[in-house]
Amino acid sequence: MIGLAAAGDGVVHAAFLALGILAGCAVFAWELRRRGLRDDRLWVIAGTCLAFGAVGSRLGTWWQFIDPAANEPLAQWWMDGNRSVLAGLVGAWIGVHVGKLITRYRSSTGDLFAPAVALSIAIGRIGCLLTELPGQPTGGQWGIVLTPEEAALLGGPAGVGLHPTYLYEALFQAGAFVVLWRLRDRLPHPGDLFVLYVASYAVFRFAVEFARANDQVWLGLTRPQWFLLAVLPLLLWRLSRVWRPASVSPTPTPSGGSDG
Repeated sequence: MIGLAAAGDGVVHAAFLALGILAGCAVFAWELRRRGLRDDRLWVIAGTCLAFGAVGSRLGTWWQFIDPAANEPLAQWWMDGNRSVLAGLVGAWIGVHVGKLITRYRSSTGDLFAPAVALSIAIGRIGCLLTELPGQPTGGQWGIVLTPEEAALLGGPAGVGLHPTYLYEALFQAGAFVVLWRLRDRLPHPGDLFVLYVASYAVFRFAVEFARANDQVWLGLTRPQWFLLAVLPLLLWRLSRVWRPASVSPTPTPSGGSDG
């Protein structure tokens, strides 16, 4: 199962990543049509979101050590380094605001992006499942067992069941997509849907990190977990605003409104 993809992991991973992006764009286009939004600036914003997300996913994992000399050369990391969904989400968020600055679009776009992002990651994580080290040993029967050749290629143990953490995440993201799709017209403020998505994903990702194969850097926690702890106060503050009484319509308009 994993061995078939491992020999050509770059192609397999890229294929699922492309499928995820296409699916996300389709959902985004559907929402624009459903909401009657025909402003071409929204596609410019979607483009900057994708571009900054792609750059962020790669560069966000580059600086891993305090000593600059301990990090790989940036050009080499760009070609061969790891990608990070969390860093990609941060980059995409920055890209949205850059796109808004360029186009002078002021309405919240979070509700448009949330379902699209969840579906895109759900599909992309299947590519990760087929090509990357799954996770820590499970102690159960449901794990992925690597052959010695696969273990040498991926840097993990052979002959033991490993947590299929990317499958866990794909299932979470697929479930999130369904929930977000049902809630997309039911929350009081523009942007609340995206806030709920990011907050729920942050909680899930912090928990699933204990089963992943990422390095523990301090107090038994990984770099993604420390990043999530750092942004937790901001998430809690923003989440506290979701259930406040609405003073504006939750449907974005081509101009006016507040950023979300």
